[in-house]
Amino acid sequence: MKKYIKKLALLCTILFLGASCTNDAVLTTLQEVSFSGKVEASSSTIVLTADSTNDPVVVFSWPEVVYPVQAPVTYALQFDIPSAILGTTAWNNAIRVEVGEDALSKSLLGTDLNKIALALGLQSDIAGEIVVRVESNLDRRIYSEPITLTVTPYVKTVVFGAIYMPGSYQDFNIDTAAALDAISSGIYQGYVSFPDSKGLGFKFNTERNWNQFYGADANGNLQKMSDTDFQIATAGSYQMTVNLNTLKWTASPYSWGIVGDATHEPTRDDANYGWNHSSKMTYNHQLKTWKFTGVLRAGNLKFRLNDSWTINYGAKNNDEGIMYLDNAGAHYIGEAGTYEITFTINDIDPANNGYPPTGTYTVTKI
Repeated sequence: MKKYIKKLALLCTILFLGASCTNDAVLTTLQEVSFSGKVEASSSTIVLTADSTNDPVVVFSWPEVVYPVQAPVTYALQFDIPSAILGTTAWNNAIRVEVGEDALSKSLLGTDLNKIALALGLQSDIAGEIVVRVESNLDRRIYSEPITLTVTPYVKTVVFGAIYMPGSYQDFNIDTAAALDAISSGIYQGYVSFPDSKGLGFKFNTERNWNQFYGADANGNLQKMSDTDFQIATAGSYQMTVNLNTLKWTASPYSWGIVGDATHEPTRDDANYGWNHSSKMTYNHQLKTWKFTGVLRAGNLKFRLNDSWTINYGAKNNDEGIMYLDNAGAHYIGEAGTYEITFTINDIDPANNGYPPTGTYTVTKI
């Protein structure tokens, strides 16, 4: 009899604790939470142009949402058109922009708002309406009242053509010189690697011949038919930009690299050395592909730009040969040895076009 009484008491205790937990959850969920004020935009009528691409064009701000749970609140913006925020499918196809934890404002560049407006179906060079609301999330999602913006998007004119960059890096052979593609009227961009074993001089040619070319003037700017070579500062890989309108050029250090525990063993001072230091790749300007050749350990690798995690690509698996922007995955090297790694990406004019969602790669044991 005592045994059954003990079992009954234990069962009652479990039921009581379960009911208490359930009641607490219900009380938390049912407590009212809402935005205490309106979402505000720094401008409600915005005309976008190519000149505003890299400029902040609107700032959204909103009041803090107070939840009964003491923890960071995550905020996001949702964009849609007025006809799509009604009925059972309201906001289902909205474009969502993450803002972050406990952030109460978000600024958008012209390029970002332009992409959103065009993706929502607004016509270029015609004013149209989009609606914006703020999402807050902690133990549930709460939405602000929407506000309406009048936005005039634009479509960037597609520019074709290229100029060519013969130089010491490829023995000034115009037939194999790197092509710099047009990114705007009179402006060209591309990538070149200058090896340590070659010189640092180069010129710009408008055709694959020497009928018309640009060399350096006394200040290092472009001058037609000048015999003086331009000079890069040091060996390495660069993003080259040439403006024939202003007769100026720039060379920005620019290099993709592989990173991961497959690239380097831990050191005494850094147990994650391979993840903290990129192994640089060089650019094949004829194939428009980045390449690494060297010894790898068994382990993982990814690709990142300029030895930083700001722009990085990871693989979802070892089989499809595709790297995905900001993906947490990596390619696994199963056996140590000497490998050739290639990475191909359409990264022309990333300042205006952004970086593509994917790139392709190969891993070959040699």
